[in-house]
Amino acid sequence: MERAQAIWPEFRPEWVLFEDDSIVVVNKPPGVSTQAANPAVPDDLVTRLRRFLSERNGAGPELPYLGVHQRLDKGTSGAMVFTKDPAANAGLARQFEERTIEKGYVAGVIGWKGSTPTTLEHWLSRQKGRSMAVDRKAVPGAKKAVLFVDEARKRGPRTLLRVRLGTGRTHQIRAQLAAEGAPVVGDAEYGREPGPRLLLHAYRLRFTHPVTGEGMDVEAPLPACFNLWLEGEGMSALADRDGPPGRTAPTFRDALEGRLRDALEARFGLGRRSPDTDCFRLVHGAADGLPGMALDRYGDFLVAHLEEGAVIGGGEGALDAVGDLGFRGVYVKYRPRQANELVDTRRDDLAPAHAVRGEDAPEEFTVFQHGLPFRVRLGDGLSTGLFLDQRMNREYVRDTCRGLRVLNLFAYTCPFTVAAAAGGAAETVSVDVARPAIDWGQRNVEALGSDGAHRFVREDVFPYLERLGRRGERFDLVLVDPPTYATTKRSRFRSGADWVRLAEAVAKVVHPGGRLLCCS
Repeated sequence: MERAQAIWPEFRPEWVLFEDDSIVVVNKPPGVSTQAANPAVPDDLVTRLRRFLSERNGAGPELPYLGVHQRLDKGTSGAMVFTKDPAANAGLARQFEERTIEKGYVAGVIGWKGSTPTTLEHWLSRQKGRSMAVDRKAVPGAKKAVLFVDEARKRGPRTLLRVRLGTGRTHQIRAQLAAEGAPVVGDAEYGREPGPRLLLHAYRLRFTHPVTGEGMDVEAPLPACFNLWLEGEGMSALADRDGPPGRTAPTFRDALEGRLRDALEARFGLGRRSPDTDCFRLVHGAADGLPGMALDRYGDFLVAHLEEGAVIGGGEGALDAVGDLGFRGVYVKYRPRQANELVDTRRDDLAPAHAVRGEDAPEEFTVFQHGLPFRVRLGDGLSTGLFLDQRMNREYVRDTCRGLRVLNLFAYTCPFTVAAAAGGAAETVSVDVARPAIDWGQRNVEALGSDGAHRFVREDVFPYLERLGRRGERFDLVLVDPPTYATTKRSRFRSGADWVRLAEAVAKVVHPGGRLLCCS
């Protein structure tokens, strides 16, 4: 827990852009909600800032006052102002209501064809869900939205726009720019243009101090990935560039550290607020602006998965940056470019048996997901004994299998069986062709100490299903999570091509009204 607190501090002091006794202006990172979406996991900016101020000032357990006058979408970064003294509320609120506060943004867009400066006027109305519908003329129920586009820097189809809000409507910048055919990059809701993140940053706040009357002009530095994206440079373009003398462009290490920090903050709720879960995916490749790299947390250790040929994973600098995140040790797994490429998964050049940064983990140790214990080995080939991406599916199994008869096919080390046993399944049968895996799975289930009957079968899945069918055995819940490719003495399975054959065989052993959970 102490290490998690160091890796995920409540708040980073460098985020504070300005502070006095009345107000505080902070630079919100992307991936952090302004206010808590889930009160059970208070990982929002407001709660974290209040706890930071309390700890820093030695105020005890009672959190200090913080007045909220604005919000930014979760994916948007940049400057936000809060009041620390209720006496400052009226003066600041008046400026927001009268729209005398200047809020400047930088947006990275694709397809901008307009001139600058220009003013965009639309009418916005809420659709089902959270998205806003955009019209060019007044319609019933819609509110007028005004956006000032002040400046543009273009590189081919890519443009960085400086924009100012004339009104304060939900999703205004994103919706209006998308309506002009220039969606914000990384916006899955309005544009679907891929990018390293949502390229929207609140770079400037100009306002009058609500207590002193002083003119305030606070800027939040533009994240490095904006200019890299504009120049068409991904992480790979920086891999061997340290930057010539006098150049202020970010180096590979600078850009990599920035993306890693953003990924850490996006998982703050898991890392700091979920003590019953200490293993999860920390970095998810291109989705976190780091193509070719995935990072998985296992307790106090990290496993880096690097795709073969990916420049980001090719240099020692990448592993140095990962090692500096603060975990006890870092293991690396080099993944073949093709998933169906057959390799010896225990080759030391693909999966070193020892940590490449920091210290070695115990040969086998226990991690937890939603309180369920699983034994893992980080130095035993390309696999660790636990596929982290099935965490929510295992939670579903635990919550819905009380009193059921459960069949777990391609069971591997039996994580689904652990979930079923913890959920009170009356009986489980776990099937896998690999003796080491099924023995490992049996230890996992036995460590749980659950009631119920649990059988572990070392056999090829397809012949075993045929035998179950002939015996007329039926199950209330059947779990199927096959490997992408598998070859045994008696059968061969390829994900996609053989799914129909597998589903037909499995359907014969599911009770009428039973359930089949297929994972891939």
